[in-house]
Amino acid sequence: MNVNLRKTGKSTPLSVATDPRWARVLARDKTADGAFWYSVATTGVYCRPSCPSRTANPGNVQLHDTLESAKATGFRPCLRCNPDGLSIEAGNAALVVKACRLVEQREEEPSLEELADAVCLSPSYFHRMFKAATGLTPKGYAAAFRAKKVRENLVSGNSVTEAIYDAGFNSSGRFYEKSTGMLGMTPSRYRAGGANEEIKFAIGQTFLGAILVASSTKGVAAILLGDDAETLLRDLQDRFPSARLIGADQDYEAIVARIVGFVEAPELGLDLPLDVRGTAFQQRVWQALQDIPVGETVTYAELAQRIGSCKSVRAVAGACAANKLAVAIPCHRVIRTDRSASGYAWGVERKRALLDREVSQKVEAPDRQL
Repeated sequence: MNVNLRKTGKSTPLSVATDPRWARVLARDKTADGAFWYSVATTGVYCRPSCPSRTANPGNVQLHDTLESAKATGFRPCLRCNPDGLSIEAGNAALVVKACRLVEQREEEPSLEELADAVCLSPSYFHRMFKAATGLTPKGYAAAFRAKKVRENLVSGNSVTEAIYDAGFNSSGRFYEKSTGMLGMTPSRYRAGGANEEIKFAIGQTFLGAILVASSTKGVAAILLGDDAETLLRDLQDRFPSARLIGADQDYEAIVARIVGFVEAPELGLDLPLDVRGTAFQQRVWQALQDIPVGETVTYAELAQRIGSCKSVRAVAGACAANKLAVAIPCHRVIRTDRSASGYAWGVERKRALLDREVSQKVEAPDRQL
Protein backbone atom coordinates (compact mmCIF):
# COMPACT_ATOMS: atom_id res chain seq x y z
CA MET A 1 0.00 0.00 0.00
CA ASN A 2 2.80 2.43 0.89
CA VAL A 3 4.46 1.73 -2.46
CA ASN A 4 1.37 2.82 -4.39
CA LEU A 5 1.03 5.98 -2.31
CA ARG A 6 4.59 6.99 -3.11
CA LYS A 7 4.07 6.49 -6.83
CA THR A 8 1.14 8.92 -6.86
CA GLY A 9 2.97 11.41 -4.63
CA LYS A 10 0.21 11.15 -2.00
CA SER A 11 0.79 10.33 1.63
CA THR A 12 -1.13 9.51 4.76
CA PRO A 13 0.05 10.61 8.24
CA LEU A 14 1.23 7.07 8.89
CA SER A 15 3.19 6.71 5.62
CA VAL A 16 5.05 10.01 6.06
CA ALA A 17 5.78 9.55 9.76
CA THR A 18 7.27 6.10 9.16
CA ASP A 19 9.15 7.01 5.96
CA PRO A 20 12.90 7.19 6.73
CA ARG A 21 13.07 10.41 4.71
CA TRP A 22 10.84 12.12 7.28
CA ALA A 23 13.48 11.55 9.94
CA ARG A 24 15.92 13.46 7.74
CA VAL A 25 13.44 16.33 7.50
CA LEU A 26 13.10 16.37 11.30
CA ALA A 27 16.90 16.49 11.56
CA ARG A 28 17.08 19.24 8.89
CA ASP A 29 19.67 17.08 7.19
CA LYS A 30 21.56 19.25 4.68
CA THR A 31 23.00 16.18 2.97
CA ALA A 32 19.47 15.22 1.93
CA ASP A 33 19.00 18.39 -0.13
CA GLY A 34 18.52 17.44 -3.78
CA ALA A 35 17.61 13.85 -2.91
CA PHE A 36 13.95 14.66 -2.28
CA TRP A 37 11.55 17.52 -1.45
CA TYR A 38 8.41 17.86 0.66
CA SER A 39 5.27 19.97 0.47
CA VAL A 40 2.95 21.18 3.23
CA ALA A 41 -0.77 21.49 2.47
CA THR A 42 -1.59 23.91 5.30
CA THR A 43 0.99 26.52 4.24
CA GLY A 44 0.87 25.85 0.52
CA VAL A 45 4.65 25.66 0.09
CA TYR A 46 7.22 23.06 -0.85
CA CYS A 47 10.65 22.85 0.76
CA ARG A 48 14.04 21.17 0.75
CA PRO A 49 14.74 18.70 3.65
CA SER A 50 17.00 21.14 5.50
CA CYS A 51 14.41 23.92 5.62
CA PRO A 52 14.74 25.82 8.93
CA SER A 53 11.01 26.54 9.17
CA ARG A 54 8.93 25.15 12.02
CA THR A 55 8.34 21.41 11.64
CA ALA A 56 5.04 20.63 9.95
CA ASN A 57 2.49 18.05 11.05
CA PRO A 58 3.31 14.91 9.01
CA GLY A 59 -0.41 14.55 8.32
CA ASN A 60 -0.19 17.65 6.14
CA VAL A 61 3.01 16.63 4.35
CA GLN A 62 3.75 14.93 1.05
CA LEU A 63 7.24 13.66 0.14
CA HIS A 64 8.44 14.05 -3.45
CA ASP A 65 11.25 12.25 -5.23
CA THR A 66 11.72 15.09 -7.76
CA LEU A 67 11.47 18.86 -7.80
CA GLU A 68 8.98 18.58 -10.69
CA SER A 69 6.69 16.47 -8.48
CA ALA A 70 6.81 19.11 -5.75
CA LYS A 71 6.02 21.88 -8.25
CA ALA A 72 3.11 19.85 -9.63
CA THR A 73 1.25 20.37 -6.36
CA GLY A 74 0.66 23.96 -7.41
CA PHE A 75 2.24 25.20 -4.19
CA ARG A 76 4.81 28.03 -4.11
CA PRO A 77 8.51 27.54 -3.27
CA CYS A 78 9.42 28.28 0.33
CA LEU A 79 11.09 31.67 0.74
CA ARG A 80 13.28 30.46 3.62
CA CYS A 81 14.98 27.47 2.01
CA ASN A 82 14.64 28.36 -1.73
CA PRO A 83 14.04 24.78 -2.95
CA ASP A 84 14.23 25.81 -6.63
CA GLY A 85 17.76 27.20 -6.44
CA LEU A 86 20.84 27.27 -4.27
CA SER A 87 20.43 26.37 -0.62
CA ILE A 88 21.06 29.09 1.94
CA GLU A 89 24.33 27.36 2.80
CA ALA A 90 25.47 27.19 -0.83
CA GLY A 91 24.51 30.83 -1.37
CA ASN A 92 26.43 31.85 1.73
CA ALA A 93 29.43 29.83 0.58
CA ALA A 94 29.46 31.76 -2.69
CA LEU A 95 29.45 35.05 -0.76
CA VAL A 96 32.29 33.83 1.45
CA VAL A 97 34.35 32.93 -1.63
CA LYS A 98 33.71 36.41 -3.01
CA ALA A 99 34.89 37.97 0.27
CA CYS A 100 38.00 35.75 0.33
CA ARG A 101 38.94 36.84 -3.20
CA LEU A 102 38.53 40.46 -2.13
CA VAL A 103 40.89 39.91 0.81
CA GLU A 104 43.44 38.29 -1.48
CA GLN A 105 43.28 41.02 -4.14
CA ARG A 106 43.56 44.04 -1.86
CA GLU A 107 46.98 45.43 -1.02
CA GLU A 108 45.85 46.28 2.51
CA GLU A 109 43.53 44.28 4.74
CA PRO A 110 39.89 45.38 4.18
CA SER A 111 37.78 46.14 7.23
CA LEU A 112 34.87 43.96 8.33
CA GLU A 113 32.47 46.68 7.22
CA GLU A 114 34.01 46.81 3.72
CA LEU A 115 33.75 43.04 3.28
CA ALA A 116 30.17 42.91 4.55
CA ASP A 117 29.17 45.77 2.26
CA ALA A 118 30.74 43.99 -0.73
CA VAL A 119 28.39 41.01 -0.25
CA CYS A 120 25.39 43.15 0.82
CA LEU A 121 25.14 41.82 4.38
CA SER A 122 25.30 43.37 7.82
CA PRO A 123 28.74 43.16 9.47
CA SER A 124 27.49 41.00 12.36
CA TYR A 125 25.69 38.48 10.13
CA PHE A 126 28.59 38.35 7.69
CA HIS A 127 31.06 37.75 10.54
CA ARG A 128 29.03 34.76 11.84
CA MET A 129 28.49 33.37 8.35
CA PHE A 130 32.17 33.65 7.40
CA LYS A 131 33.34 31.92 10.56
CA ALA A 132 30.79 29.12 10.14
CA ALA A 133 31.99 28.50 6.57
CA THR A 134 35.76 28.77 7.04
CA GLY A 135 36.40 28.16 10.75
CA LEU A 136 38.15 31.56 10.87
CA THR A 137 37.00 35.13 11.40
CA PRO A 138 37.46 37.47 8.40
CA LYS A 139 40.39 39.08 10.26
CA GLY A 140 41.87 35.64 10.99
CA TYR A 141 41.57 34.65 7.33
CA ALA A 142 43.26 37.86 6.22
CA ALA A 143 46.08 37.30 8.72
CA ALA A 144 46.55 33.68 7.58
CA PHE A 145 46.59 34.75 3.93
CA ARG A 146 49.18 37.46 4.60
CA ALA A 147 51.32 35.00 6.57
CA LYS A 148 51.18 32.55 3.66
CA LYS A 149 52.15 35.32 1.25
CA VAL A 150 55.09 36.36 3.44
CA ARG A 151 56.35 32.76 3.58
CA GLU A 152 56.06 32.37 -0.20
CA ASN A 153 57.86 35.64 -0.85
CA LEU A 154 60.69 34.83 1.56
CA VAL A 155 61.18 31.37 0.04
CA SER A 156 61.15 32.81 -3.51
CA GLY A 157 64.14 35.00 -2.65
CA ASN A 158 62.54 38.40 -2.05
CA SER A 159 64.08 40.59 0.60
CA VAL A 160 62.40 40.75 3.99
CA THR A 161 61.27 44.32 3.31
CA GLU A 162 59.77 43.36 -0.06
CA ALA A 163 57.98 40.40 1.50
CA ILE A 164 56.53 42.57 4.26
CA TYR A 165 55.01 45.21 2.00
CA ASP A 166 53.94 42.81 -0.72
CA ALA A 167 51.90 40.88 1.87
CA GLY A 168 49.97 44.03 2.79
CA PHE A 169 51.72 45.15 5.98
CA ASN A 170 51.84 48.94 5.85
CA SER A 171 54.73 49.13 8.31
CA SER A 172 57.64 46.89 9.24
CA GLY A 173 56.90 47.49 12.92
CA ARG A 174 53.45 45.87 12.68
CA PHE A 175 54.97 42.88 10.89
CA TYR A 176 57.82 42.29 13.32
CA GLU A 177 55.36 42.33 16.24
CA LYS A 178 53.81 39.18 14.79
CA SER A 179 56.65 37.67 12.78
CA THR A 180 57.86 35.02 15.25
CA GLY A 181 54.37 33.69 15.85
CA MET A 182 53.69 33.79 12.12
CA LEU A 183 56.89 32.09 10.96
CA GLY A 184 58.12 30.29 14.07
CA MET A 185 61.45 32.16 13.80
CA THR A 186 62.85 35.48 12.64
CA PRO A 187 62.09 36.49 9.01
CA SER A 188 65.76 36.43 7.99
CA ARG A 189 66.18 32.93 9.38
CA TYR A 190 63.00 31.74 7.66
CA ARG A 191 64.26 33.24 4.39
CA ALA A 192 67.39 31.12 4.80
CA GLY A 193 65.23 28.05 5.20
CA GLY A 194 65.59 27.97 8.96
CA ALA A 195 69.32 27.58 8.58
CA ASN A 196 71.28 27.57 11.84
CA GLU A 197 68.16 27.28 13.98
CA GLU A 198 69.15 25.16 16.93
CA ILE A 199 66.88 22.24 17.84
CA LYS A 200 67.79 20.27 20.96
CA PHE A 201 66.60 16.69 21.12
CA ALA A 202 66.78 13.57 23.24
CA ILE A 203 65.28 10.09 23.01
CA GLY A 204 63.63 8.07 25.74
CA GLN A 205 61.35 5.08 26.23
CA THR A 206 57.65 4.81 27.13
CA PHE A 207 55.10 2.01 27.20
CA LEU A 208 54.44 2.96 23.56
CA GLY A 209 58.06 2.40 22.52
CA ALA A 210 60.68 5.02 21.68
CA ILE A 211 59.92 8.72 22.07
CA LEU A 212 61.89 11.67 20.68
CA VAL A 213 61.44 15.11 22.20
CA ALA A 214 62.84 18.19 20.44
CA SER A 215 62.79 21.85 21.47
CA SER A 216 63.55 25.21 19.91
CA THR A 217 64.33 28.31 21.94
CA LYS A 218 60.57 28.95 22.04
CA GLY A 219 59.51 25.60 23.51
CA VAL A 220 58.86 21.92 22.76
CA ALA A 221 58.58 21.74 18.96
CA ALA A 222 58.15 18.00 18.40
CA ILE A 223 57.17 14.86 20.29
CA LEU A 224 57.54 11.86 18.00
CA LEU A 225 56.71 8.22 18.68
CA GLY A 226 58.20 5.18 16.98
CA ASP A 227 59.86 1.81 17.15
CA ASP A 228 63.51 2.81 17.19
CA ALA A 229 65.74 5.83 17.77
CA GLU A 230 67.26 5.93 14.29
CA THR A 231 63.89 6.17 12.56
CA LEU A 232 62.77 8.91 14.91
CA LEU A 233 65.92 10.92 14.27
CA ARG A 234 65.40 10.69 10.50
CA ASP A 235 61.81 11.86 11.03
CA LEU A 236 63.08 14.86 13.02
CA GLN A 237 65.58 15.72 10.27
CA ASP A 238 62.79 15.59 7.67
CA ARG A 239 60.61 17.94 9.75
CA PHE A 240 63.43 20.45 10.39
CA PRO A 241 65.69 19.98 7.35
CA SER A 242 67.65 23.22 7.70
CA ALA A 243 67.99 23.29 11.48
CA ARG A 244 71.09 22.38 13.46
CA LEU A 245 70.18 19.37 15.60
CA ILE A 246 71.92 19.16 18.95
CA GLY A 247 71.95 16.06 21.11
CA ALA A 248 70.72 17.39 24.42
CA ASP A 249 72.59 17.45 27.69
CA GLN A 250 71.53 16.14 31.08
CA ASP A 251 69.44 19.20 31.84
CA TYR A 252 67.37 18.67 28.70
CA GLU A 253 66.91 14.98 29.45
CA ALA A 254 65.07 16.11 32.58
CA ILE A 255 62.48 17.72 30.27
CA VAL A 256 62.22 14.47 28.33
CA ALA A 257 61.62 12.62 31.61
CA ARG A 258 58.73 14.98 32.40
CA ILE A 259 57.18 14.30 29.00
CA VAL A 260 57.63 10.54 29.42
CA GLY A 261 55.84 10.84 32.76
CA PHE A 262 53.04 12.77 31.05
CA VAL A 263 52.67 10.06 28.38
CA GLU A 264 52.43 7.43 31.12
CA ALA A 265 49.92 9.47 33.18
CA PRO A 266 48.30 12.19 31.00
CA GLU A 267 45.86 13.24 33.74
CA LEU A 268 48.85 14.90 35.48
CA GLY A 269 49.05 17.52 32.72
CA LEU A 270 52.09 18.98 30.96
CA ASP A 271 53.26 22.38 32.16
CA LEU A 272 55.85 23.13 29.46
CA PRO A 273 55.93 25.83 26.74
CA LEU A 274 55.13 24.51 23.25
CA ASP A 275 56.45 25.80 19.95
CA VAL A 276 53.34 25.20 17.86
CA ARG A 277 53.96 25.86 14.16
CA GLY A 278 51.10 25.68 11.71
CA THR A 279 48.53 27.60 9.71
CA ALA A 280 45.82 29.59 11.44
CA PHE A 281 43.30 26.81 10.73
CA GLN A 282 45.62 24.08 12.03
CA GLN A 283 46.21 26.02 15.23
CA ARG A 284 42.44 26.37 15.76
CA VAL A 285 42.09 22.60 15.42
CA TRP A 286 45.05 21.93 17.72
CA GLN A 287 43.68 24.26 20.38
CA ALA A 288 40.34 22.44 20.24
CA LEU A 289 42.20 19.13 20.62
CA GLN A 290 43.81 20.38 23.83
CA ASP A 291 40.35 21.11 25.21
CA ILE A 292 39.26 17.43 24.97
CA PRO A 293 39.40 15.97 28.50
CA VAL A 294 41.57 12.94 29.28
CA GLY A 295 39.67 9.70 28.73
CA GLU A 296 37.16 11.22 26.30
CA THR A 297 36.93 11.15 22.51
CA VAL A 298 35.22 13.13 19.76
CA THR A 299 34.65 12.37 16.09
CA TYR A 300 36.21 14.40 13.30
CA ALA A 301 32.75 15.84 12.54
CA GLU A 302 32.26 16.85 16.18
CA LEU A 303 35.67 18.50 16.23
CA ALA A 304 34.77 20.44 13.08
CA GLN A 305 31.62 21.64 14.82
CA ARG A 306 33.60 22.75 17.87
CA ILE A 307 35.73 25.09 15.79
CA GLY A 308 32.63 26.41 14.01
CA SER A 309 33.40 24.81 10.65
CA CYS A 310 31.00 21.88 10.16
CA LYS A 311 31.87 21.43 6.47
CA SER A 312 35.62 21.15 7.08
CA VAL A 313 35.81 17.56 8.33
CA ARG A 314 38.55 16.59 5.86
CA ALA A 315 40.58 19.70 6.66
CA VAL A 316 40.23 18.90 10.36
CA ALA A 317 41.50 15.37 9.72
CA GLY A 318 44.42 16.86 7.78
CA ALA A 319 45.29 19.16 10.68
CA CYS A 320 45.26 16.18 13.05
CA ALA A 321 47.61 14.30 10.73
CA ALA A 322 49.96 17.32 10.56
CA ASN A 323 50.35 17.45 14.34
CA LYS A 324 53.95 16.80 15.41
CA LEU A 325 53.39 17.09 19.17
CA ALA A 326 52.09 13.62 20.03
CA VAL A 327 50.01 13.40 23.22
CA ALA A 328 50.69 17.05 24.13
CA ILE A 329 48.25 17.95 21.34
CA PRO A 330 46.03 14.86 21.75
CA CYS A 331 44.97 14.05 18.20
CA HIS A 332 44.65 10.43 19.37
CA ARG A 333 41.34 11.44 21.04
CA VAL A 334 39.69 11.96 17.64
CA ILE A 335 37.96 8.93 16.14
CA ARG A 336 35.76 8.07 13.17
CA THR A 337 31.99 8.38 13.19
CA ASP A 338 31.73 4.59 13.56
CA ARG A 339 33.84 4.98 16.77
CA SER A 340 36.82 3.14 15.26
CA ALA A 341 40.32 4.31 16.20
CA SER A 342 41.80 4.38 12.70
CA GLY A 343 44.08 7.09 11.41
CA TYR A 344 47.06 8.07 13.56
CA ALA A 345 50.47 9.34 12.44
CA TRP A 346 52.25 7.01 14.87
CA GLY A 347 50.15 3.89 14.29
CA VAL A 348 46.64 2.76 15.16
CA GLU A 349 47.89 0.35 17.83
CA ARG A 350 49.53 3.22 19.72
CA LYS A 351 46.32 5.22 19.41
CA ARG A 352 44.30 2.37 20.91
CA ALA A 353 46.88 1.91 23.68
CA LEU A 354 46.73 5.61 24.58
CA LEU A 355 42.94 5.64 24.65
CA ASP A 356 42.72 2.42 26.68
CA ARG A 357 45.20 3.73 29.25
CA GLU A 358 43.39 7.08 29.57
CA VAL A 359 40.02 5.37 30.06
CA SER A 360 41.43 2.99 32.69
CA GLN A 361 43.13 5.83 34.57
CA LYS A 362 39.92 7.85 34.48
CA VAL A 363 38.04 4.90 36.03
CA GLU A 364 40.71 4.38 38.68
CA ALA A 365 40.93 8.06 39.66
CA PRO A 366 37.82 8.10 41.94
CA ASP A 367 39.13 4.99 43.76
CA ARG A 368 42.48 6.67 44.40
CA GLN A 369 40.70 9.71 45.85
CA LEU A 370 38.77 7.46 48.24
